[in-house]
Amino acid sequence: MNLRRRTVNQLAVAGALAPFAFATDAQAQARRNAAVIGMVLEPPGLDPTTAPAAAIGEIVHYNVLEGLTKINVDGRVAPLLAESWTMDPDGRLYTFRLRRGVVFQDGEPFDSAAVRFSFERAKAEGSTNKAKKAVFDNISSIATPDAHTVILTLNNADGNFLFRMGENTAVILSPKSAATTATQPVGTGPYRFGEWKKGSEVSLVKWDGYRDARSAALQRVVFRFVNDPAAQVAALLAGDIDGMPRFGALQSLRQFQGDRRFTVEIGSTAGKGIMTINNKRKPFDDVRVRRALAHAIDRQAFIDGVLEGLGKPIGSHFAPTDAGYVDLTGMYPFDPDRSRALLREAGVATPLNVTLTLPPPQYARKGGEVVAAMLAKVGVNAKLENVEWAQWLSGPFKGNFDLTIINHVEPLDYMQYANPDYYWGYSNPAFNALAAQHAAATAPATRQRLFAELQRKIAEDCVNVFIFNPAQVAVARRGLRGLWASSPIFANDMAAVSWAGAAA
Repeated sequence: MNLRRRTVNQLAVAGALAPFAFATDAQAQARRNAAVIGMVLEPPGLDPTTAPAAAIGEIVHYNVLEGLTKINVDGRVAPLLAESWTMDPDGRLYTFRLRRGVVFQDGEPFDSAAVRFSFERAKAEGSTNKAKKAVFDNISSIATPDAHTVILTLNNADGNFLFRMGENTAVILSPKSAATTATQPVGTGPYRFGEWKKGSEVSLVKWDGYRDARSAALQRVVFRFVNDPAAQVAALLAGDIDGMPRFGALQSLRQFQGDRRFTVEIGSTAGKGIMTINNKRKPFDDVRVRRALAHAIDRQAFIDGVLEGLGKPIGSHFAPTDAGYVDLTGMYPFDPDRSRALLREAGVATPLNVTLTLPPPQYARKGGEVVAAMLAKVGVNAKLENVEWAQWLSGPFKGNFDLTIINHVEPLDYMQYANPDYYWGYSNPAFNALAAQHAAATAPATRQRLFAELQRKIAEDCVNVFIFNPAQVAVARRGLRGLWASSPIFANDMAAVSWAGAAA
């Protein structure tokens, strides 16, 4: 009787649990069809052609929006919306053959007219495309002899032009929907925009109309914003996020390296971590003061203390990954005595009170404390001001600051030093002349020499304090494959991501 009752009870419990077991299996299957990716910063919008935030590209580039070329994780340039191209010997004329049969997610055709529209929009007066000066103003003419051919003529040869066509500033938009890209991006990529929960996440959904839909294994991708380092650790451990390609809690790295549930990869980036100086404000308009600040900073101590040693010192606005990079870290070695002497020479009374504005990333918040301690030793008292990302974009990035710490992640963005309206306020005709010579040069040896001179000129003028080139740390749940371990550009190519054993 008792045995029978126990058996009946066991069957009843099993029957009650069966739906939950089924739900668990279904949830597991759903999990293999989706991925939640952690990001440090929430972008201000989703149009990379009108706003400067690199976080935009982390979500939409290659996933929703595509360009003529694609930059792979190893930095190589490959065809994307252009299936092939030719370049004239002088490096000024490019003929792109466009991929046929491509449509935008709103049903509009992708053709040469869309390319022309997108590039003319980027060139237009009043354009806020951050590559306007360096890339689009250099395009003298855009010819479209037929629907599948685009001929671009440049004012000056640009050896990096094909690379630049793969950056998020050069994505091709549908003329029909371009105006609403910031809130409702429409592109030709494997994923379409799903939903934006402000302050929390952006979701993308696999687009069945994509020209090669089978290549994307994930049905759904969620980008969740987690800027606090402790919260990043907790989210990974709890399974709230599946991976973080640009993991910021570096002090917890060994914990994940020793946990068999996770994989950790360390790669390279094109980032330039700098303490930006407002060159238009006194006393920073005096190069001696800027040089004093540079001598006050111990780069290696910053890298060891803030980045857990995962970075390289830099001496100008160039990354060691750049071809033709020159190591200029010896120009302003850590020398507090020299720093104090330069401040005296410039007539600066100490203590000099300044404000150091810090955006959310750990390298800035923790790094700000380290930098402030270093500056204090030479008589510069830095008041720390923590701001959210949107506040940083509307404040320091508009020129309203003394000092700030930021990692410039865009590759080959040195031409911003030729833009007097850029937020650090640098203007030097000598640099502009060098930049013009470099742009016009076609001989490789001449370009290389001028590239080195550009680096030295920025360093000599000590426009900013150049501190670190960070490594990239990617942490993911074991089984999640395809996340970029390096960042030649800030992007997450989610069509390349899948779960081990999951079918597309």
